[in-house]
Amino acid sequence: MDFEYFSHIRDLLDRVEKEEAPSMEKAVRALTEAILSKHSVFIFGASHAGILSQEMYYRAGGLMVVNPIWGREIMLDTAPVTHTSRMERLVGYGTLLAENAPMRRGDVLIAHSVSGRNPVTVEIALAAKKRGLTVIGLTNLSYSRSVTSRHPSGKRLFELSDIVLDNHGEKGDACVGIDGVGQKVGPTSTVIGAAILNAIVAAVTKELVRRGLTHPPIFYSANVDGGDALNRELYSQYKDSIHYRF
Repeated sequence: MDFEYFSHIRDLLDRVEKEEAPSMEKAVRALTEAILSKHSVFIFGASHAGILSQEMYYRAGGLMVVNPIWGREIMLDTAPVTHTSRMERLVGYGTLLAENAPMRRGDVLIAHSVSGRNPVTVEIALAAKKRGLTVIGLTNLSYSRSVTSRHPSGKRLFELSDIVLDNHGEKGDACVGIDGVGQKVGPTSTVIGAAILNAIVAAVTKELVRRGLTHPPIFYSANVDGGDALNRELYSQYKDSIHYRF
């Protein structure tokens, strides 16, 4: 049996590693400076794009100072699930979510949207820009450039981002074509996006240590002896940058 999906993912990973290295390095510098100055990192995505918010949040080996911006109506346990699509297109909803996020000048926002066109993500990015954050946009540039914004500003995520990370996927996200089927299968954005962000987290941690930070704010696994105590100790050091209940 031919598992074609693997070859597509390998090709994309190689391309991303080569072509996105300069932008990823910029992201590493922005996150490193934010952490060293005791600022916060926020992350947002709607529906499936929000899976990366969960990947970066409260994760062993992940950054403690990553604060997700949740929207109850755009999470995948919403019923009917089609409600999530309506809500991410609803003008004003992202503005309301941003009002409840304690973003401040000097913080960093990572916003993930494959198409980059829907109002909820555009409004989160607009609010972050207004408050003086560095916006890192994770998107699909060729896809996003081929569609129009659904927000009254006419802006797409990449046009509002200080740093753009391109996942290099196909329009529509899926990558495996099936004879006789009009829709490709096998979306790539979650796998590639997670690889990009975890590579950045690893590089940020190395840079923090290189710059003399002996105890970077990285979660220890709660399933190894001593992990809980180490996490509590780190939380006490970085609690001003952490905005979720610990």
